[in-house]
Amino acid sequence: MKGALIGCGFFAQNQLHGWQDVAEIVALCDRDEARLAETAARFGIARIYTDAGEMFADGGFDFVDIATTVASHRPLVEMAAGAGVHIICQKPFAETMEEARAMVAAAQGVTLMVHENFRWQSPIRAAIEAVRRGDIGTPFFARVSFRSGYDVFSGQPYLATDNRFIIQDLGIHILDIARAILGDATAITATTRRINPAIRGEDVATMLLTHASGATSVVDCSYATQRVPETFPETLLEIDGDKGTLRLDAGYLLNGRDVSPPVLPWAARPWHNIQESVVLIQRHFVDCVTRGVQPETSGADNLHTLALVEAAYLSAAEGRSVTLC
Repeated sequence: MKGALIGCGFFAQNQLHGWQDVAEIVALCDRDEARLAETAARFGIARIYTDAGEMFADGGFDFVDIATTVASHRPLVEMAAGAGVHIICQKPFAETMEEARAMVAAAQGVTLMVHENFRWQSPIRAAIEAVRRGDIGTPFFARVSFRSGYDVFSGQPYLATDNRFIIQDLGIHILDIARAILGDATAITATTRRINPAIRGEDVATMLLTHASGATSVVDCSYATQRVPETFPETLLEIDGDKGTLRLDAGYLLNGRDVSPPVLPWAARPWHNIQESVVLIQRHFVDCVTRGVQPETSGADNLHTLALVEAAYLSAAEGRSVTLC
C-alpha cells in the first residue's frame, strides 16, 4: 500500500519510521516549509506539499495519515474521504462530539481509524488479550494508571498552552485502555488539579467509571508525580476477575512475567514502548483495509472514548457524576 502523511511535527517522525516497516509513504504535507523539507530529506520522500488540497488532487496513494493538531482534523478527514482514500487520524479525533460525528459520517465510504496507539503497546496488549481469553474469568474491577514527572513540554511545548491538558492529551489514551479491558462506560466522575504553575491546563486527573457490564474502573493520570525510579511512559494495570487477577507492574512485569517491548532499530528508551505501538497500530490499520473490516479503534468506536473525555471535563467542572448515553 502507498500512503501520504500530513504533519511533520514531533510525533510524526515516529509514524514515518513505523511506516517504513509497513507501507510506502509517497507524499508529505506540512505548512512549515523548512520542517517539510527536512523531514522529506530524512526519509527520502520526493513529493512534498504545503497545501493538502493539492496533494489530494494529485493522488497516487491509498491512505493518508493525518498527524496534525486537532483543529485541522475535520477539514482534512472530509477532504480525504472526498478523495476516496482511507484515513488514520491522530488523537484527539475532534474538538467536539458534533465534529467527530460529522467526520465519521463523511468517511462512510472509506476506512477511518483513530491513532489510539496506547492499547497497542505490547505489554498492554498482553493484558487485554489475557482478559479477552478469559484467563481471569469475568473482570469486575480495573485500575489504569499513568503517573510521571517526565518533562513532556520540552518536546511538545504547545501542551503547556492549552486550557485542557492531561485528560485531552494523555487521559484519552488511558480511558481508551479502560474501554478495551472492561467495555463501554455508562457514567464517569472526575476530579482535576493543576500542580505545575507554568502550564495552563490540568496536569492531574482521577476518574471513576461505571461500565455497562457492571464493572468499575479507576483511571488516574499525572504529570506532577515525582517517582524514583521514573516510570515514563509506562501505564500500570490492576485487573480483578472472578477467577484471578492481572497486574502489569513497573518494569513491564505482567504477573511477574517480563513482557518488555523491544527497542526497534530506530527507537530509543524510554520512548521505545510508544514507538513500537506505532508500528503495531499501523499494521492493524493496513490489515483492516486489506481485509475490508473495521479497525478496533475506528472513528465510530472512538466516539465512545471522546465522549468519556468530554464527560470527564464536565464532571470535574460541575463536581458531579455524568451519565453517558
